[in-house]
Amino acid sequence: MFEEFPAVERDALTAIVFVAVFLAALGIGRVLKRRAGVRLGLAYRLFCLVAAFYTAISLYGVHAPVRSHVGAAAILLSTAVVVALINRYVWDLYFERKRQTPIPQFLREVVAGIIFLIVLLFVLSYGYHAEAQLKGLLAGSGVVAIIVGFAAQNLFAGIIGGIAIQINRPYKVGDWLQVGDRFAEVMEINWRSTRLRTNDAIYLDIPNNEMVSHAIVNLHYPTEVHAVRIRVGVEYKNPPNRVKDALYRAASTAEGVLPQPPVKVFLVDFGDSAVIYEIKFYIGSHSRINEINDAVRTNVWYELKRQGITIPFPIRTLQVERKAARPMHEELREAAAILRGEPLFECLSDDQLDHLVKEARLNHFGRGEPVIEEGAAGDSMFVLLRGKANVCVSKNGSSIQVATLKAGDCFGEMSLLTGERRIATVRADGDCYVMEIGKPVMAEVLRDAPDCLERLSELLARRKMETEGILKEASRTEEQASREREYTASFIRRLRAFFEL
Repeated sequence: MFEEFPAVERDALTAIVFVAVFLAALGIGRVLKRRAGVRLGLAYRLFCLVAAFYTAISLYGVHAPVRSHVGAAAILLSTAVVVALINRYVWDLYFERKRQTPIPQFLREVVAGIIFLIVLLFVLSYGYHAEAQLKGLLAGSGVVAIIVGFAAQNLFAGIIGGIAIQINRPYKVGDWLQVGDRFAEVMEINWRSTRLRTNDAIYLDIPNNEMVSHAIVNLHYPTEVHAVRIRVGVEYKNPPNRVKDALYRAASTAEGVLPQPPVKVFLVDFGDSAVIYEIKFYIGSHSRINEINDAVRTNVWYELKRQGITIPFPIRTLQVERKAARPMHEELREAAAILRGEPLFECLSDDQLDHLVKEARLNHFGRGEPVIEEGAAGDSMFVLLRGKANVCVSKNGSSIQVATLKAGDCFGEMSLLTGERRIATVRADGDCYVMEIGKPVMAEVLRDAPDCLERLSELLARRKMETEGILKEASRTEEQASREREYTASFIRRLRAFFEL
């Protein structure tokens, strides 16, 4: 049919017919599969290739005995048996069962296509060697164009890269990778490329040959747990060990930071205007990296503020501050008024209360930070001046909220007076402003007011009896009075020992 065309155009038309027939036959198969549920499989694809091949060479003008065509078709279709044997004994039994290496479907299909191509070349070389016209077809630009188009450099390199990724499995769907200066989650691995999604919901489609040509940084291999590092600069005047302790506390209590492996802090450099420290902590899924970094940096700011450790401004920056906060004496008066309403401090004079609050420390706590933690040692009490905090206790491995503190509430007094460990966790519900009264200043006050020991002991004894449920009834029995005297004497001894009076 194409004899009247020049050789180059005839070769090109033959190639076009081959591709068109092959794609049309595949399209019919897809329609049957989707609409009628007919599964044709590999044999049908081989049939499509054979039909396209014979249609093309017939239009090209190649004529051969029917017996030659039947023999060539039988040889081509027999490759289905070879492919089935390879699928069973090589892919299934050897790789997947013996070596525990899953083989993707597209790799099986690529190998099957290569086998078919080898058989096709064999048939063309030996089955049609007497046909000079066919030799012209093989040497023509049409077939060359098909081969070059199929084995284009980038596409072929992408396929080879995909095969390497599927066999070596350096990453899988759901892993987080570092790609250049970006971090992204693997969403899909196909035969040509790897598709990723960043924390900003930006999708990246990277060819597999580019993925395997660079070092692959997998943040989720062998497990999701991996380290993150944050650097902080502080003024030179602060002792390194004090700074390290503060940064350790800040990072350890941040939400999302894993308790194991523990947080580590390193002094890494002496800068122009600051000493540089590096916080190393561990997280699980990298999808929360922004929230966890924010929690650590926020805790660092509050902890350094409480410890009086300054993050310096650049050395060439002129800092001018105008504080609009309330005068300190107003806050002290507010705290003294709160303590006057607390029964434990009724025995103290106004001057003693004023001295107590003047020597106390004022601290800021950010949302979610623990002010005190259950089971921790303590020798101080707190007055909540502004904000709210939640009181939680541990039960059966979970944390249960039992109360909410508001401005004006006191807590932690048992640890201040007896040195007992904290019996609950108090966590800031928002930004809180807290006054902390420590053991040294309380000891100084009690030395000046020894009569308060007995009063404090009585109050502590009654609180202990209330906690034990002894004072539930209104009547006061002799047994209750005896128990109260016993507890009072015990608390007097403990107070004297704790404060060394």
